[in-house]
Amino acid sequence: MVSFSLLKNTFLFSFILIGSCGNSVSVQKAKPEAHKEQAEITYRENQLVTEIKTGAENYSAYLPLIKGKNVGIVTNQTGTIINNGETGHVVDFLLEKKVALKKIYAPEHGFRGTADAGEHIKDGKDTQTGLPIISLYGNNKKPKTEQLAGIDIMLFDLQDVGARFYTYISTLHYVMEACAENNIQLIVLDRPNPNGSIVDGPVLEKEYTSFVGMHPIPVLHGMTIGEYGQMINGEKWLNNGTQCKLTVIPCLNYNRDMEYHLPVKPSPNLPNDQSISLYPSLCFFEGTNVSVGRGTNRQFQVYGSPFLPKTSFSFTPAPNEGAKDPMYNGKVCFGEDLTNVEKPKQLELKWLIESYSKTEDKSKFFISFFTKLAGTKKLQEQIENGISETEIRKSWEKGLNSFKQTRKKYLIYK
Repeated sequence: MVSFSLLKNTFLFSFILIGSCGNSVSVQKAKPEAHKEQAEITYRENQLVTEIKTGAENYSAYLPLIKGKNVGIVTNQTGTIINNGETGHVVDFLLEKKVALKKIYAPEHGFRGTADAGEHIKDGKDTQTGLPIISLYGNNKKPKTEQLAGIDIMLFDLQDVGARFYTYISTLHYVMEACAENNIQLIVLDRPNPNGSIVDGPVLEKEYTSFVGMHPIPVLHGMTIGEYGQMINGEKWLNNGTQCKLTVIPCLNYNRDMEYHLPVKPSPNLPNDQSISLYPSLCFFEGTNVSVGRGTNRQFQVYGSPFLPKTSFSFTPAPNEGAKDPMYNGKVCFGEDLTNVEKPKQLELKWLIESYSKTEDKSKFFISFFTKLAGTKKLQEQIENGISETEIRKSWEKGLNSFKQTRKKYLIYK
C-alpha cells in the first residue's frame, strides 16, 4: 500500500478492467467484498486521500491461484508489500502464507538490487530465506528448462519505470517466453508506472532490437508492467508467435494520472522521484560522452562532461553504490543541475540537443550505444543535421499514433 497524491473533490471508487488478449490472457478481478475491504480511504485537511494497493497487496486475488502449487518468483528489492500495516517483502509474505515457494529469479542489479548496471550477477542462495537465486542477466536472460524444473506456476513482481530501455520489461519478455515453452502459467503482480501518463518518443525500429529495446514501442510507453505483458502476448512478440498463459493481478484504486512515489529505489542509480521522472530523457546521454551523474548522489538529476563549457555548476564522479567505476571517475564535469526542475510532461530533448551544440568535439559526442537507446539511427542524424526539436517531434507522430491505437487494446486502468 503506497501513499499517493491528493485527489480532487470526487474519486471513482472502482474501474473497469479491460484489455484481455484472447484465451491466453486474463485479468484477475477482486471480488466486490474484497475490494471494499482493501480500499482504505482517509481524509487529510478536508481532501480525500486514497491508498493504492499494488498487485502484490491484492493478495486475495492470487493466493487461491497458487495454493498447493510449487511456485517460482521473479522479483528483487522492489517487491515490497504492506500487510496489516507493516512493510515487508513479497517473498517473506508468501512464506508466511505457507506458499510452496521454491526459487527466486533475479533481474539486472540482483535480488537485493545493489549491483551496477550491466554487472554480471551470479546464481546463489538468499541468506535470509535459504531459497536458491537464479540470475536472469548476462548470458542467462531467459530461464532455462532445467532452471524451471519443479515449478508449476511463476509469479512476476518487479517495479518498472515506464521507459523502453529499462530492462525489467525485457526480463518480462524472456520469462513469458520460457513459461510459454515450458507450459507454466505466469501471474504478473502489477505495479503502477510512475511515468504512466506519458506516451512519447521514437518508436523502435526492428533492426535495432536489443536488450534495451525489444519491441516496436516508443521510449515512454505509458503502460504498467501488467498491461505491457498483455501487449507482448496479444501482439505475439514471443518467439515463433507463441503465447504465455498470463494472468495479471491488478492494482486497486489506481489510475495512471496519479502521482506514484516508489517506496524503494527500483535500481541503484534511481534514488528518488526526480531521478525517475528525468530518467527517460537523460538516459540518452548514456549513448554519448556526457555523464548522467553516476558516481554522485544525484544520479539522473545532473549531467555534464569535461568537454562542455565551464559553468558555475560542476560535479566530480567517484565510486559509490551502483557505480564502482563511474564515467569520468575523479574528473571535473561541467553541465547542468536538474534536481529542482519541474517534472517533465514529455520526453525532453532540449538537454541532449544543447549539449551536442556546445561540446568541444562533436565527432566524439555520440557512441554506438546511442542508436540502441533511441531504437533508430534517425534521432542522431537529426541532431547532427541541426533539425529543430519541433521537427524531430513531428517525425515521431505517425509511429506514436499507431502505437496508441494498439496500446488501447491492453489497458487495464483509466
